[in-house]
Amino acid sequence: MQWTDIHAIAAELADAHPDTDPLQVNFVDLRNLVLGLAEFADSPDRCGEKILEAIQAAWIDERS
Repeated sequence: MQWTDIHAIAAELADAHPDTDPLQVNFVDLRNLVLGLAEFADSPDRCGEKILEAIQAAWIDERS
């Protein structure tokens, strides 16, 4: 996965952290959670706030 795989990342985060409320995760921690996913293989430097916002929103949708 790469940073642009927003929905795949959100699904993986929902599976890996089922008890975590994405609304309570700050962007620094969210970035670290994404980097910790086994399937993630993109450069940490390619991530920005807009990508993290999109991932957080998709993670919220994934949980509903």
